[in-house]
Amino acid sequence: MIRSTHARRPAVFTRRTWIETAARMGLAATVSHSLPLDLLAQATDKDPRLITRSVRPPDFETPVELLDDFITPVAAFFVRNHMLPPAVDKGSWTLAIDGEVASPETFSLADLRRMPATTVTATIECAGNGRAFFEPPVAGIQWGRGAVGTARWTGVRVVDLLRRAGIRRDATHVWMAGGDRPMGAQPAFVRQLPIAKALDVDTLVAHSMNGEPLPLLHGSPFRVVVPAWEGAYSVKWLNRLTAATREHDGFWVTGSYRYPTKRVAPGSVVAAQDMAPVSGLVVKSLITQPLEGAVLAPGRVTVAGFAWAGEYDITRVDISVDGGASWQSARLTGERAKHAWRRFERSVQLTRPEAYALLSRATDSRGRTQPVLPAWNPAGYLWNAPDVVRVEVRS
Repeated sequence: MIRSTHARRPAVFTRRTWIETAARMGLAATVSHSLPLDLLAQATDKDPRLITRSVRPPDFETPVELLDDFITPVAAFFVRNHMLPPAVDKGSWTLAIDGEVASPETFSLADLRRMPATTVTATIECAGNGRAFFEPPVAGIQWGRGAVGTARWTGVRVVDLLRRAGIRRDATHVWMAGGDRPMGAQPAFVRQLPIAKALDVDTLVAHSMNGEPLPLLHGSPFRVVVPAWEGAYSVKWLNRLTAATREHDGFWVTGSYRYPTKRVAPGSVVAAQDMAPVSGLVVKSLITQPLEGAVLAPGRVTVAGFAWAGEYDITRVDISVDGGASWQSARLTGERAKHAWRRFERSVQLTRPEAYALLSRATDSRGRTQPVLPAWNPAGYLWNAPDVVRVEVRS
């Protein structure tokens, strides 16, 4: 049975309600004491239709109606934070390169902007996107379908920065430290990349998003962008890259963003030794037309959306108008970029005045297809069942 992915009505986020709610929770005072007024305004300058998933730290989901363009507007892009944004002075913020290098380096934003720039179009998705649909429920931000977006990221290749510092051949990992401000006893936000991914020519230290300087909530003045891997690798407010000969032993590597190495019974506790890091994204699709709950006239209807599969290409998307009893092949269209989602469209005939469950099911270049029931896991990562949109046809 295909489960509906529209279990609850999202809360509506506006600048005013964000500030009012933050004030009730004490966040406004906390932020106003640590951020200049211009950065405080930037932190709340989001599309008013974003869905509030958390106020402290600020986590906002993109409604599906804002995800119908190949490039997601900056103001509509989802926001994921584990901690509070730092107070950022772009003129003094620096990035240190150290560890297993011949000559440690420090770069300012001005330094990075003077270096040769690379632009990568990439889809970024939170590993927990769709967490709200797992049964039994799991703890964490209850993301629906919109913790995903595609942007054009511009910056400097990580490999170029590491080579400037003279990275040594025995380095096996690169640790990435963000300037997030911990709440209470939270450990510092440090993630890591295996050396091969760090040296990939598409892994960036980005300073621009869709041709604009990075906003505060998206990591200003610069962040890592790790295409095709889950979003927590794309560390925001980057302040240090450390070349290392071992794995980092901090919480955000050893205790978070880990996934069972084999299928487990829903609701079970999984031992640490039976978990491995989440890395690449899984094959997935999202219907953006028509929208959930739409009332349509009888006749032909275009079912459209996007599909993505991390490091692999989308080779096929199928559409069902009868709850998965039968399938029709969709057309792949629009811009094609190595690390970005792909547009799909299919014109279908909906003639009977009744309710319909429209489904999309993607297949990638490995031959992997979205499963009817994704593997349950205690963190609620990598939900990728076929997307479901329920509509009604009325005469």
